[in-house]
Amino acid sequence: MHLTAWATLAVLGVYFWTGVMAGVARAKYKVPAPGMDGPLPFQSAQRVQANTLEQLPLVLAPLWLCGTYLGDTWAAAGGLLWCLGRVLYALGYYRDPSKREAGFVIGMLACGALVAGSAVGLLLH
Repeated sequence: MHLTAWATLAVLGVYFWTGVMAGVARAKYKVPAPGMDGPLPFQSAQRVQANTLEQLPLVLAPLWLCGTYLGDTWAAAGGLLWCLGRVLYALGYYRDPSKREAGFVIGMLACGALVAGSAVGLLLH
């Protein structure tokens, strides 16, 4: 399950990156903690980080279930696809919140594929 472990680290790396970007925006736009209101670029960075946190259970649990029951390569591919989707989501959101959809869809498809892969793997066992 080495590939699944590496994909897990990539998922956590994406989450860490969004947290850093939220912190950078907080400093840049001088929004003191615990404030959550500020200019749109700050709000966008905060929303990306919060939404990524909300997505972690949807990717991490099926990532490991898929790796265990369907296969390491399939799980890692789904995890890395999720990472790609989240990065595209974040970059789109940072530019213009209306440009986040493609990344969101890719991430959700990756989660759905991991859940489906988990179910197929379980059925085959």
